[in-house]
Amino acid sequence: MITVLDDARFINLLSFKRDGSGVETPVWAATLHGKLVIYTNGNSYKVKRIQRNPSVQVARCDVRGNLLGPWHDAVCAFATEEAKKKEIVKALAKKYGWQFRALFFFGTLAGRAKNYAYLEVSLV
Repeated sequence: MITVLDDARFINLLSFKRDGSGVETPVWAATLHGKLVIYTNGNSYKVKRIQRNPSVQVARCDVRGNLLGPWHDAVCAFATEEAKKKEIVKALAKKYGWQFRALFFFGTLAGRAKNYAYLEVSLV
């Protein structure tokens, strides 16, 4: 079902504020077991919005968040198991190669890895 977004370089993740307005965020995403997987700063506002409301929308976009396709309704869940987190990192590393590895390495070196949030997005 995710095949529409499998090859997208960037995904626009639309999460919702308490007042119902949406906030778009371009992110890297890979496909793993039929879901889109994302990692991000666990202290970011998008994570806080998703904790309050797991309903999101996703669309293909460019690096600046300009849409390149239609929105798709989805539900976002947090991966908490260490094995699942490692799978997510491997999937992202496979798709984005040295760019992801460098970003993840320096984030780990700077101590940010303990604050990463790992997201699984399922289309509805």
